[in-house]
Amino acid sequence: MTALAPTLQAFFTDRLARHRQASPHTIAAYRDALKLLLVFAASRTGTPPSDLGIAELDAPLIGAFLEHLETDRGNGVRTRNARLAAVHALFRFAALRHPEHAAVIARVLAIPPKRFDRRLVTYLTEPEVTALLAAPDTNTTTGRRDHALLVLAIQTGLRVSELTTLTCADIRLGAGAHVNCLGKGRKQRITPLTSTTTAIIKAWLAERRGEPTDPLFPSRHGTVMSRDALERRLTKHAATAAHVEPTLAEKKISPHVLRHTAAMRLLAAAVDSTVIALWLGHENVATTQIYIHADLALKEQALARAAPMDATPGRYQPSDTVLAFLDGL
Repeated sequence: MTALAPTLQAFFTDRLARHRQASPHTIAAYRDALKLLLVFAASRTGTPPSDLGIAELDAPLIGAFLEHLETDRGNGVRTRNARLAAVHALFRFAALRHPEHAAVIARVLAIPPKRFDRRLVTYLTEPEVTALLAAPDTNTTTGRRDHALLVLAIQTGLRVSELTTLTCADIRLGAGAHVNCLGKGRKQRITPLTSTTTAIIKAWLAERRGEPTDPLFPSRHGTVMSRDALERRLTKHAATAAHVEPTLAEKKISPHVLRHTAAMRLLAAAVDSTVIALWLGHENVATTQIYIHADLALKEQALARAAPMDATPGRYQPSDTVLAFLDGL
């Protein structure tokens, strides 16, 4: 057995699971990236994945793998960079265990992420929000569940993984109503609920009648709703809402768009960007700046406060001292 196989196993069981206590989503993302790499390397070298060595996963092969992701698999630059981050994490771990491969590892770690154009975030306007919330059929249990989920998502800005893993015990009603979730990076976050959201969630909990550990928004089988299932329900309701608000048909509506919408609503209410970062669970306040870039109304307000374009440039010159005295009376 080569050095790669035990290193790979220790990376997942020791480094990620035990030391870093990485979330299941992080482990799954790293697993998928490295599995793709091993399959690609095996097809290139003709060596089974279990027989591959660290020296065979050199910088040229990693570069070819990244090119394969974009050209053959149609992955975007963000996905390509995420796969590279997983490879870098594995090789940083391997550097501590196998210094004899330091040269190969250093060249792989030197592969930089690819730069990409940052597009403006997509979010829903207030008429679009109203149409989307009215789309679920509230005469059915599934429709009432979807309505409560959409209201909670748009008001709190929870990530899709945070929404699907909520339990009945994570909702606190009454005075100081809030939702408690374990977010990205295993950070616990408490988000307050408005009176409207509280009333809708309270009605859903009364109908749900679940145990504290049961999922708040279960699937038809009573299990945790998958990401794909949530996206399918959202796509269905967005298509229905597009009959009322045609602009929805021009947007690709995903659960993350609901998160963007929550942030833009807070920004429109003049909430400070640092508070928005805490609200969304951002690690860095700079991440929240993308919403300021997307807010055209905020830029128009700044433009209105600026000097007119036809103003004569120049420095202020005080008037005659006598006239200044008279002006000051």
